Amino acid sequence: MTRLAKPLVLIVVGMLIAMPLIAATYEAMVVTSTPGFCGYCHEIKPAVDAWRASAHVNNQRGLVANCMDCHLPPPENTINFFAMKTYHGLKDVTFHVLDGAERYDKEEARQGMYKSLDNETCLRCHENILFMPKSRGAMLAHRSVVNPRPGAQPHKCIDCHYDLVHTPKQMVEYAQLRTLPYQAKGLRTLPTAGGGL
Repeated sequence: MTRLAKPLVLIVVGMLIAMPLIAATYEAMVVTSTPGFCGYCHEIKPAVDAWRASAHVNNQRGLVANCMDCHLPPPENTINFFAMKTYHGLKDVTFHVLDGAERYDKEEARQGMYKSLDNETCLRCHENILFMPKSRGAMLAHRSVVNPRPGAQPHKCIDCHYDLVHTPKQMVEYAQLRTLPYQAKGLRTLPTAGGGL
């Protein structure tokens, strides 16, 4: 073999090994990022059912925000996305196996998510919230969150929209059939580490 042939053979063999591994990893990420997969664990199933009844699935535009859209960094941030997906997957499986569904505290999980959720996550999909000509109050409220005045207390989208997604509902509320549009419940501050509301 010539000096050049050996590195070329190693590169080809490396590619033949790497390509199926990369494809399998990608396919695993796609499959495990679906709401159906998340709902396999019976402690998460109520959250998936509530999501199905929310405006993140049933809305007039027909858009769907899946679990990973809110619970993980954007896939474009590949390294952070894979790291957080791996971390959360291992954490959830470990909790499921070691502690079981009976020790899963839904309210604690909800509050933890609310604390970790930032406005940028919401604004990835809700990008035109500053122009709402039919709802001046909502438009002004959104402006105060997206562009707060200097010295003003910062707020999160979730401070007002805390009931939008994972709130138990008796039946699916189809946005197309509602007589009144969705309205946020109003500003609410989340519990701090030291106590109540």
